[in-house]
Amino acid sequence: MKFKINPKIFEEFDKPVIGVIIAKSINNKDNDPEISKLIREAETAQRKKLSGIDISTHSHITPWREAYRKFGSKPRDFRCSAEALSRVVLRGSEIRKINPLVDLYNLISIKYILPVGAEDLDKMEGDLKLTFADGTEDYIPLGEEENDPPKPGEVIYRDDLGVICRRWNWREGDRTKITGETKNAVAVIESIASISIKEAIEELAKLIKKYCGGEITIHYLNEDSKEIDFY
Repeated sequence: MKFKINPKIFEEFDKPVIGVIIAKSINNKDNDPEISKLIREAETAQRKKLSGIDISTHSHITPWREAYRKFGSKPRDFRCSAEALSRVVLRGSEIRKINPLVDLYNLISIKYILPVGAEDLDKMEGDLKLTFADGTEDYIPLGEEENDPPKPGEVIYRDDLGVICRRWNWREGDRTKITGETKNAVAVIESIASISIKEAIEELAKLIKKYCGGEITIHYLNEDSKEIDFY
């Protein structure tokens, strides 16, 4: 299995880098209460740090808003995952508990204000691709049942069966979602405009190893390395 980025992504957008964590043979069932404690601490820290700040003007968010405009999605209506999660925290709500891996990547997204996501590798078919939609791909949104195909030209993650995540990192699909039964997963941390992700991806890898076990490896996709063999 390969992870590929369409070369045109690098032509259209400002220095994309995708940090990739492959987690094999993990235990995603055991919910350690310490994870919830870490999330609450991250939420409190961000509310204090970002008090009175319009999150849409944050240096980690404005490049994503521009990227969304480029592929035809209004940032006011469709927010990158990091902005959406930050808004939940800043309005005083707590991020709901899902399962260890999802909780850990939400923690990292909150802490570093970066788009982070993950998919179940055993539910994927063929290569994982970050590319542009032609508008005919199948896509079932997370928690839903009806098909909601992407718009032509929209940036998507996909495999041979259809879309895995729409609008780059706006909303994940239901088919490959992480569950308590997940044994093998791919997690990504996304960057554009030279925003550093090294510290974030190394911390996430350590957290997954600590709380989920398994075999953990880190890879990077960028303009000089547009595809990797990873599973």
